[in-house]
Amino acid sequence: MQSDKVRQILSQNAWFASLPEYLADKLLEKGKLKVLHNQQILHQKNDSADGFHCVVSGRIRVSNFTVEGKELVLTWIQPGNWFGEISLIDGQPRTHDAHAEDTTTLLKVPKSAFEQLFIEHQGWSQHIMRLLCQRVRATFSLIDETGCLSLKGQLCKRLSLMQQGLEEQQSESMELTISQDALAQLIHSSRQTVNKILQSLQADKVIMLRYGKIVILNRVALEELGQI
Repeated sequence: MQSDKVRQILSQNAWFASLPEYLADKLLEKGKLKVLHNQQILHQKNDSADGFHCVVSGRIRVSNFTVEGKELVLTWIQPGNWFGEISLIDGQPRTHDAHAEDTTTLLKVPKSAFEQLFIEHQGWSQHIMRLLCQRVRATFSLIDETGCLSLKGQLCKRLSLMQQGLEEQQSESMELTISQDALAQLIHSSRQTVNKILQSLQADKVIMLRYGKIVILNRVALEELGQI
């Protein structure tokens, strides 16, 4: 993949787009493309951190497993989004498993290059702090979601966050590609329950269902249903 194409994809992310040009250039200069096949693991929980990653194409599934072996999906990381900085900063192991879904291309900035940016560029720490603040806000949002919202509210919250991600990536389509099984994993429910909720949202003209896809028809209504 050509470097200008990679930069175009990365620039669709608001955090990367806000970086000074010299820092954006450094990430692209130090980063190496890595291709994962469908279901190939990037890292497991408790692995040592070896790099700062950005999804260029495909997506990464972030999850944990219960003692019974059931997978609990936290999120899917979409193209343009960076991840992996927390373990690089605090020196602690990875907190979750990360698998590729479909063929996935990543840009990997090695640990040594990531750490060198703090030494060579004073402004780098401020941008990383801003990225960490985004993580904290997202975590608080998830705590609110699971503690206060009904299953319908949780599902609408998740769909709304995915739709906002599309807007951040400057996508012209409000069509989400995700299966009902995957949505059930996100809210720790059953596919049958998710299907009933989606059917009711479709009847209310909030969404439209297609095979493996969900089209957002009324994002304002969706956001309101996902509020506490």
